[in-house]
Amino acid sequence: MKYLSLIILILHALPAAGQIFAPGANAMRSTSYPGGYTPNHAVYIFCSNGTTTGSLSANSPGGTAPFTFEWKRWSVGDNGFTVPVHTDAGVPASALTGLPEGGYSVQITDGGGYDTTLIAWLHLSRPTAVASLLDRRCDWVALKGVAAADTFFYYQPVTGQATRLPATRTFIWSSTPESAIRFPTVELNPVTYTPPLDDVTYKLEVTDNFGCISDSSFFYESIHVKADFDVEPAEGEAPLEVLFTDKSIRASTYLWKFGDDSMSVQTGSVSHIYYTPGTYQVTLIIESSLNCVDSVVSEQITVEPSSLSIPNVFTPNGDGINEYFLPDITSLRFIDIQIFSRSGKPVYSFRGEGERLKNWEGWDGTVNNSSAKASPGLYYYVVRAIGWDNVVYGTKEHRGFLYLYR
Repeated sequence: MKYLSLIILILHALPAAGQIFAPGANAMRSTSYPGGYTPNHAVYIFCSNGTTTGSLSANSPGGTAPFTFEWKRWSVGDNGFTVPVHTDAGVPASALTGLPEGGYSVQITDGGGYDTTLIAWLHLSRPTAVASLLDRRCDWVALKGVAAADTFFYYQPVTGQATRLPATRTFIWSSTPESAIRFPTVELNPVTYTPPLDDVTYKLEVTDNFGCISDSSFFYESIHVKADFDVEPAEGEAPLEVLFTDKSIRASTYLWKFGDDSMSVQTGSVSHIYYTPGTYQVTLIIESSLNCVDSVVSEQITVEPSSLSIPNVFTPNGDGINEYFLPDITSLRFIDIQIFSRSGKPVYSFRGEGERLKNWEGWDGTVNNSSAKASPGLYYYVVRAIGWDNVVYGTKEHRGFLYLYR
């Protein structure tokens, strides 16, 4: 259908035997004069940018060349084609450019008594488009638009009765960079509740039923805010230090709620240590210098519960595999380990918390941290520990035998 319309438009703009036509016209319509007046005439539409002019050409439907072409323009005051425009004499055809909007007649005569008049109307169409800001709040933006098709009247050649050329328009709102606009082709004054976080240029484009387009735009400086942050890490054992990297937009003041009854008003990124195993969600509330407020809640942060698992064998033989007796621990606040030979003689002990516990590498198989190596065989251990969740480890399950192999 698109290509068919284009073909019809081109055909209307091409010369044919005995007609008045408009090279470069964007569209053509036919008059529908009141009172049943005939014949109907062509209305040629040129899309205007404010300085556009029209053009008309004519060739004679009869007679013998050369011809005289006497052009006149319609006068609303006189109700007739009374304003002289141009005369071409002794030519086979005539063409005019730089014409203003209105009605035109051309009387064509030859030297043998032939006399005929052709009529056409020129409409320089420029739809109205006016875009502006209607209002704005922290959480919405309201746009204001004016969109109208151009108005054009043609006149019945005998009575001068005016008839308005049917014209319609469509419109579309857009922005650069792209942002949400609610019902951009339906609401001329749309209110969008997802306001832009970046500065944008809003544009209103209006298209009439002749294919003529006008647009209007304005720059909008955003006032809107968004609370946002990244969490790293989102899980781990206690004490778990978590970094909250601020990604908020236009935040002036901050309130961090860490989910463990502690808060901070530190501006920008913050870190927080979780000592108690469990799950937490962090809330960030921000406010801009214009008192716009936004908040966001993080995904779940998991601090692992305490656990203690004790191996029963290790092989400190220098092959780099299983060289240390090191219990598998999670979220322990304190640990005390005593290891004895089968005869009850102490061979190793460790007691620690905090950084000392964190950096503990385990028993390397030497006697009381000396250069003497403990003999292969059976050893007895006693482990006592307390988790960050206050779980106490010290029952018979945490006493047992350990095998050392070399």
